[in-house]
Amino acid sequence: MSRKRPTVADLRAMKGKRQLTMLRVLTLEEAEAAERAGIDIVSVPPELVLNPQYRDAAPSLFTMPGENFFEIGTADDFLRWAFRLYKAGADAVYCSAGYATIKRMADDAIPVIGHVGLIPSRATWTGGFKAVGKTADTAIKVFEAVQQLEAAGAIGAEIEVVPVEVAKTISERTSLIMLSMGAGTGCDAQYLFAEDILGTNRGHMPRHSKVYRNFAAEYDRLQAERIAAFSEYVADVNSGTYPEDRHIVHMDPDELAAFMKKVDEKA
Repeated sequence: MSRKRPTVADLRAMKGKRQLTMLRVLTLEEAEAAERAGIDIVSVPPELVLNPQYRDAAPSLFTMPGENFFEIGTADDFLRWAFRLYKAGADAVYCSAGYATIKRMADDAIPVIGHVGLIPSRATWTGGFKAVGKTADTAIKVFEAVQQLEAAGAIGAEIEVVPVEVAKTISERTSLIMLSMGAGTGCDAQYLFAEDILGTNRGHMPRHSKVYRNFAAEYDRLQAERIAAFSEYVADVNSGTYPEDRHIVHMDPDELAAFMKKVDEKA
């Protein structure tokens, strides 16, 4: 049975009723896998939404493209960027820029997802890549940021690496759809990166990540097979075993004789 793609109103109606699932996916194959696995929400690179095949692969995924604010520019730039993506089939856009930029898009009916807690593109302001909100003073700042997002017209916020007690308290006191990345089950959705789930990330693994498969080992195996196949091809060419007769085309003997006669006449 096919699923219906949720609207913003649908997600708001589900708040507090069940945990939604969210992934960051990078390719059409990952998007199709998320669709078939029953994922609710995906974050994607903008170019994926602009791919004409995207909605064929992921017809029912609530899709949120996003880039770091410094890749897009001013509020006017964000608005043009958001309109293009919305027209292409995005359901909302991610924005880590300021509240004025979020309000600018929300005022023009673009659903916007903000970001609180550890915001990688602005981590210098909170002390680097570490948990945010572990003290009462820093926790209240996270709450105030959520309130400002709400006032700006955002529909939701990613809440990243915030203590579970803080995240739960905030989620219970806001209308925003709260997307938890390492902030516990007191929020409305659990959010992981596909590269972590699939085991393609060879770098640092965040505390909140969980690896379900080892694609890195499979990619290593495939790369070894590529090298072996290419090496065998080189050896075949060097030894004269490629090409074989079955790989080439022969000329009819009579046509060959006629061709050679013409060549001799030209020589």
